[in-house]
Amino acid sequence: MVDEQLAARDITDRSVLAAMAAVPRHRFVAATEQTDAYEDRPLPIGAGQTISQPYIVAFTLQALDVRSGGTVLDVGTGSGYQAAVLAEMGALVTSIECVPSLAVDARVRLADLGYAVGVVEGDGSVGWPPGAPYDAIVVAASGPSVPDELVAQLNVGGRLVMPVGGRRHGQQLVRVTRTAGGSGGNVRETLLPVSFVPLLGGAGWSR
Repeated sequence: MVDEQLAARDITDRSVLAAMAAVPRHRFVAATEQTDAYEDRPLPIGAGQTISQPYIVAFTLQALDVRSGGTVLDVGTGSGYQAAVLAEMGALVTSIECVPSLAVDARVRLADLGYAVGVVEGDGSVGWPPGAPYDAIVVAASGPSVPDELVAQLNVGGRLVMPVGGRRHGQQLVRVTRTAGGSGGNVRETLLPVSFVPLLGGAGWSR
C-alpha cells in the first residue's frame, strides 16, 4: 500500500509514510471488508460512515504538517484509523465523534492496539474546547464552510485541514493556517477535490 499507492504518487513526508506502514488498517474495518482493507478506496464502517481511502488520509496528514509532540484534534473519529496514524507519528491526539457507538468501539480498538488517543463524544463541528489550543485540527467530514469555532481553537501558526462544499458533492480539501492577525489574516489554501460524508452539528449540516 505505502509504496504503490502513496510513495509512488506525491506523498513524500517520511513520518506519514512510516506511520501508514505501521498501522494495521485491517483492524479498523469490519470483518467482511478486511480483504479490501489495503485497497485505495473508502470502506463502510457502519452508522452511515466510512474509513477514508489511504491516499486521502496520507495527503491530508502531509498537508497538516504534524510533528512529534504536537497537539491534534481529530474531528470525526470513525473507526479510529486516522487517529491511530497521527498517534503513530508521535502526535498527542484528541479525537471527537458524534456517533456514540463508533466512539465506544474506536476507544476500545485504539487502546487494544496501544495508541494513547483520547476519544470523546460530542459535536466535533464546534471542536473540543477543553483540549484547546491545538497545533493542528483535521476534520474527516465536509462542512458548508470552515467553522470559526475550530479556527479559534488553533494556536497561532496552527493548521486546520478539512473538506468544504456540499453535503455529498462539490467538495474541496482546504487548509487554513491561523495567523497573529486573527480571522481576517488567516491563510486559506485549496488543495484538491474530495468526497466525504457530511459534517453534522451546530457549525456543520443539520441532521
